[in-house]
Amino acid sequence: MSDNPPAGQPVTDFGFQQVPLEAKKPMVRAVFDSVATRYDLMNDLMSLGIHRVWKRVFTTALDPRPGATLLDLAGGTGDISFAWLAAGGGPVLLSDINYSMLSVGRDRALERGFAADVALLVADAERLPLPDRSVDRVSMAFGLRNCTDKDAVLSEARRVLRPGGRFLCLEFSKVQVTALAPVYETWSFKVLPRIGRMVAQDEDSYRYLAESIRMFPDQEALAGMMRRAGFARVSVQNLSGGIAAIHRGWRL
Repeated sequence: MSDNPPAGQPVTDFGFQQVPLEAKKPMVRAVFDSVATRYDLMNDLMSLGIHRVWKRVFTTALDPRPGATLLDLAGGTGDISFAWLAAGGGPVLLSDINYSMLSVGRDRALERGFAADVALLVADAERLPLPDRSVDRVSMAFGLRNCTDKDAVLSEARRVLRPGGRFLCLEFSKVQVTALAPVYETWSFKVLPRIGRMVAQDEDSYRYLAESIRMFPDQEALAGMMRRAGFARVSVQNLSGGIAAIHRGWRL
C-alpha cells in the first residue's frame, strides 16, 4: 500500500501509514486473520504477559452480575467474555468484525463449557445490528485502536447501553512514567517486530500493532471523545505507568 494516496481522497492511519479510508478495514482484517491463532501469544509478547493482570483488573471494573448482559466488542478470542462469566456475570454477546478471531473464541467457549452462555456476532463495531438500550455493559479490550471511525464506535456503544449501563475500554495508552518511555519505545519498535518474525513468522503485523498504539489517542484525548459521544462520569485508570489504561463511561 502506498504511503501517499491520491490527493483529495479521504485517508486514515494504518500504523504510521496514511491509507485510503475504505482500505483500512480490509487491511486490519488481514492482520488479524494472520495472527488469530496466535493472538494470546501476541498479547503476551506485546505486554510481557502483563495483559493477563490488566484483564483481571478490567473484569473487576466491569462489575459482573448474574442479571447483567455484556456486549464484548472486538472480543475475538473471548478472554473478557470468559472472565466475565467466570466471575458470575450474565449472558454474553461476543462480537468481532473478524470471523477468524471469533472462530478461535467459539472453540475456546466450547472447551471451557461456556457455549450456552455466549452468543457470537460477526459485526462492525461502527454499525452494530442491535436495538437501542439492549445491554447492561459494553467492553472493548485492545480493539478500539484498530477501528477506522472511533467516534462512531463510541456512539454505538452508548446507543446500545441501557440507562445506568457502562462502557469500559482497555487499551494501550501513553506512558506516564518518564523513565519507562525509552525502554518501552525500544521494546515496541526494535524488539517486538523481530520476535514476531522469529516466533510467528509475521514481522509486518507486529510492527503495525506497535505503530497503532502510538497513533491511538492518549488518555485525556480518549476521555474527551467519550464525553462528546454522550458518556457521563468518564474516568481513567492507568495501568503499569500508563502503558495501558481503562476508560469508563456511564449512560445516564
